[in-house]
Amino acid sequence: MSAARLAAGGGWRAAARGSGLLRVSPDGTEHVASTIFAEMSALALRTGAINLGQGFPDVDGPAWIAEAAVQAVRDGHNQYPPGPGIAELREAIADHQRRRYDLEVDPGTEVLVTTGATEALAAALLALVGPGDEVITLEPFYDSYGGVIGLTGARHVPVALVASPTGFRLDAAALRAAASPRTRLILINTPHNPTGAVLDADELAAIAQVATDCDAIVLTDEVYEHLTYGDSVHVPIATLPGMAGRTLTVSSSGKTFSFTGWKIGWIHGPAELITAVRTVKQFLTYVSGAPFQPAIARALADDDAPRELAASLAARRDLLCEGLAAAGFAVTVPQGTYFVVADGAPLGFPDGAELCRRLPELAGVVAIPMTAFCSEGSPANAALRSSLRFTFVKRPEVLEQAVDRLSRLPGA
Repeated sequence: MSAARLAAGGGWRAAARGSGLLRVSPDGTEHVASTIFAEMSALALRTGAINLGQGFPDVDGPAWIAEAAVQAVRDGHNQYPPGPGIAELREAIADHQRRRYDLEVDPGTEVLVTTGATEALAAALLALVGPGDEVITLEPFYDSYGGVIGLTGARHVPVALVASPTGFRLDAAALRAAASPRTRLILINTPHNPTGAVLDADELAAIAQVATDCDAIVLTDEVYEHLTYGDSVHVPIATLPGMAGRTLTVSSSGKTFSFTGWKIGWIHGPAELITAVRTVKQFLTYVSGAPFQPAIARALADDDAPRELAASLAARRDLLCEGLAAAGFAVTVPQGTYFVVADGAPLGFPDGAELCRRLPELAGVVAIPMTAFCSEGSPANAALRSSLRFTFVKRPEVLEQAVDRLSRLPGA
């Protein structure tokens, strides 16, 4: 039997088309959709432009953490680790949550180590929602959210974050209006990629109230938890009264320690929900990152490394924001994450996607259009049509060079 015939019987095709992961050419040929991130990174490589599109550091994290992984290899941590993750790392995660947020987590039954936060989110969605359910997300949203929700067969219900003088903020009334008896899960991300918003106490309370009213699970993506700036403080929604029992919290070592390629993430929450997530996760990667797990366990015990990175990123954020503003963009200064949103409309560019494709030629820089993080035809898509996302998680000298190039934009 041919591969094509085998595949034709699967229901994956409709789900993949619906989620935008599979596209059909005019001649009827199906192909895997290329993401805007891949397109822009290839454009940067082809043109020699500075890539401020993809959010990955261009410098490794602390050398002592890398050396801990090297030592783990030498010590023989090279075979499959336990399914839930090594005990040392699960205990370090629980201790981190207790120390930082006063959250009590059982490392034996309420923590699961995953292949990055992306797997944790995917396994949770695949385990907990399906056809007939609705999943609310904030919009704009990290692109994997829409793809995985599409694969579950659930309905994706985005709620737009609204630009304001203090950055992007949650519209609590819109959230309440979006909720329904079919709302099974609310997926939030704070600090928020791509807007850089850090949800405040009132916004978190509004989400908690809607989740309680709908009896919904909250899945919270907190990978940028340590990367906040100024007076902004990250507060896990699981710390709100009554929320620990309905919240799954996801985080990762990649952003906190600048080892994104190690793909060591985790998820914690009520034991019965973690069991459901692990049931799916075991058929995805099963396990991964054996020598990296003990290294990250050691890293989580040290509070200095995240603080040093956040301080460095705050200075780089300011460098890029000031440069973008001087070039003529309207800039929303982020409260957290790696990213800044800049509107190209004041420079005469109403279409952010078009500007992104021309930016290497015009200024030798690559960014990502904000519409890549929005549903087609949504209010957020229209509101952000002329906006771009730039990353500042690059060396200061790279950002200085990018700012110099952007200063030569027409109209700057």
